[in-house]
Amino acid sequence: MALRPVLLYPDPVLLRPTEPVGVVDDAVRRLVDDMVETMIHAPGIGLAANQVGVSRRVCVVDLSVGEEPDALHVLINPVVLHTEGSQFGEEGCLSFPDILIDVERAQKVRVRALDRDGEPYELEAEELLARAILHECEHLDGQTFLRNLSPLKRELVKKRIKKRIKAGEWVVAASR
Repeated sequence: MALRPVLLYPDPVLLRPTEPVGVVDDAVRRLVDDMVETMIHAPGIGLAANQVGVSRRVCVVDLSVGEEPDALHVLINPVVLHTEGSQFGEEGCLSFPDILIDVERAQKVRVRALDRDGEPYELEAEELLARAILHECEHLDGQTFLRNLSPLKRELVKKRIKKRIKAGEWVVAASR
């Protein structure tokens, strides 16, 4: 396992939809392991493959941040099947360090995915787990949580980021 650098917004890899995984092989499992280690080290509760520069439809979510082995969810080629209800809460993102945004998301979600071994499964999640899964699936679709803001609030956050980039506090990798 290895730590991978987390890309910061507005890196172009974050803004493009990811490609589905054809076969879950050792390379994909290695990616998952690296993502889990990177997420826990950050620390965070979710990470999408494009956040570490890999444009594949893979994400990991662990609300325990590595404390409980059964809390880890590996979602390869996730598809949101159903959402229900509404919740409003604060979200952070490893690709947006020190930025917290109030976001409305579904209260419940049902998703179909492949696990680390390539086996299909469905997962029903509520509250924070639903929020985290939807946040990561949004990344895989080439979107960020900024899309959930009003145009005015979105521009204010972007201005803050530009200011931090100019000050050298927010380093975006060179275009790929």
